[in-house]
Amino acid sequence: MTHSPAPHHEPPFNAGAGNPTRALLPTDWRHQPEGPTRERRPGEDARPEGKKKPTGGPPAQPPQQGRGLFGVLVISAVVVLLYMMLTSPGQGVRITLDQFRTQWESRLIYDDSVEISDEAVRARRKASVDKPQDHLVVIPLNAATREKVAGEIYEITGGRVVNRGTSAWLQLLMVFLPFALLILLVWFLISRGLRNASGPGGMIGNFGKSKHRMLSKEMTGVTFADVAGIDEAKEEVGEIIEFLKNPKKFTKIGGRIPRGVLLVGEPGCGKTLLAKGIAGEADVPFFSISGSDFVEMFVGVGASRVRDLFKQAKDNAPCIIFLDEIDAVGRKRGSGFTTGGHDEREQTLNAILVEMDGFSAADGVIVIAATNRADVLDPALIRPGRFDRQVVVPLPDVKGRLEILKVHVKKVKLGPDVDLERVARMTPMFSGADLAAIINEAAIGATMANKDFIEHEDLEEARDKVKFGRAKKSRVREKDENRLVAYHEAGHAVLQALLKDADPLHKVTIIPRGAAGGATFSLPQKDRMGYSLKWLDATVRVLCGGRIAEQRAMGDTSSGATQDIAQVTQIARMMVLEWGMSPKLGFVRYAPSDTREMYIPDRAYSEDTARIVDAEIRRLADEAYADAEKALDQNWDKVEAVAQALLKHETLSGDDVHRLMRGETLARPSVSDLLRAEAKRSLPAPKADEGPELPPGALPTPA
Repeated sequence: MTHSPAPHHEPPFNAGAGNPTRALLPTDWRHQPEGPTRERRPGEDARPEGKKKPTGGPPAQPPQQGRGLFGVLVISAVVVLLYMMLTSPGQGVRITLDQFRTQWESRLIYDDSVEISDEAVRARRKASVDKPQDHLVVIPLNAATREKVAGEIYEITGGRVVNRGTSAWLQLLMVFLPFALLILLVWFLISRGLRNASGPGGMIGNFGKSKHRMLSKEMTGVTFADVAGIDEAKEEVGEIIEFLKNPKKFTKIGGRIPRGVLLVGEPGCGKTLLAKGIAGEADVPFFSISGSDFVEMFVGVGASRVRDLFKQAKDNAPCIIFLDEIDAVGRKRGSGFTTGGHDEREQTLNAILVEMDGFSAADGVIVIAATNRADVLDPALIRPGRFDRQVVVPLPDVKGRLEILKVHVKKVKLGPDVDLERVARMTPMFSGADLAAIINEAAIGATMANKDFIEHEDLEEARDKVKFGRAKKSRVREKDENRLVAYHEAGHAVLQALLKDADPLHKVTIIPRGAAGGATFSLPQKDRMGYSLKWLDATVRVLCGGRIAEQRAMGDTSSGATQDIAQVTQIARMMVLEWGMSPKLGFVRYAPSDTREMYIPDRAYSEDTARIVDAEIRRLADEAYADAEKALDQNWDKVEAVAQALLKHETLSGDDVHRLMRGETLARPSVSDLLRAEAKRSLPAPKADEGPELPPGALPTPA
């Protein structure tokens, strides 16, 4: 049995906040008009201007040659086909062998006209009453009847027959003609393709064409009204839109707009949505392309596509180029393992660097790029003059989440009990994409439940489904396994409620959800930009509570605490290596840099320090386990009450847990009571006129 209780206690780097170090530290962030006509002077050539005999300049283009050999072969094939059609057995009047015998005996067949070939017997018939002219009669032959019919013809005519076998050349032509025609057709198609691709670069040069898409407001359907929760980012890109609409406003005092803007943020925060909003707001061409679209199987194609993209952008200036996921081609040069050959990615990056640095302020081309890994980009790409400005698109705070929810609920129907502000408070560290998924999942859940609108419970279920997975209410567990999960989650819940530095308890359930056999949910009171030592200590102790409770209740140890152990170890490692929370190691960062693409682990400390690191991580985990064990021993009666209530009700709210810990009882039906009530409602009701059930053979009384 493997379950993963308390998935909400993921370490900060798995809870949607991204790398905790980045959360704590500031981010470095042709037609040419003809001239007027004039009268012709005496002696001047009377030929019109456009038809004068050229006296210089490039030589005239030679006339296009005909198809030559191809045309001759086609004509020959047509002639052969016509000959075969004219000499086929189908020409003439078809007769049977008996009819031939009758006509021969009636002397209606010319004696010297009978011919036998592999396909038919042919003869010339004289004119008669029914046929006023001579005509050809034919007896078709095949491989099975040829010998028999030929013998009969010899017998009827007395041997006056001309035997004409099929020409060997004709047989050979009939065999190879289809193949020859097929080869000629393929050759014709290939030659036509080569002629069509004879422009710049030829057919192979088409691979170097950019694969960008041009977007407009009508195509995206997104404006800044649809982008919420990132007001500062909207203001920064708003300056760019204002420049494109009124460039003289900025150049009047000598300023220039940044040539490139880099959008940096965690996945789902709205970088691409912001770019679509720019396309909707700016009335200029918007070229959109992904970083992976530059890379192709041919060497040099990426650089060629970059040049083609920027050439078209300059021809359509003022305009915007949007490079999505630029880290696909913009990583640091010279890093990582290479085979020593030509690095296609570096050539593409070099082309981008050259094209961006070749702009002038009058070009009117602005490059906007998006990435969630700004730390791996090449320094030459993000220097002033290229990507001058880095716009951070962060995870939304509670105010931003409320604005995002208001944008997404415009397309759905909400019930009167829905409180969007409460939903915003109970979704800390959720991105804009997560919030959009919550609204969509709530709408789907309400539709499947045959509701007319979304209720608040649908939003809570959707939040849990998006973050932790779908609830497996149909899964049936053994009694002992159910008891183990109940005590495991009770251990988490009691410590979550007891420790004042931990996040407030929201609810606890033993219903499997996703990969977890049960879950304990907390509800932070505020958005957390960093992680204090007190909060980390409390979180680690809560994670230890599940293993301690199940071991004491069941007298055995299970694998259900797998994720708890992983999270405790990871948090302790971050405290020691990155956050300087170890007294022995001090205010020093020992974690390796994650920006280097190295196959060999990067460790910038000695073996003695490594042993101290391991010892400190073990010390933090052991201290947390000991403190949690002591707290649960002192409050074991509360763990028992919560575990029994979980077995009875399956899901408890934070208020329910606090009432149980105070010694109160829950005045609500259990899951078994609800199931029995549902079963009674599904049974057919007895009829009103039915009397009591009588034994067999008995009659009802007159009363």
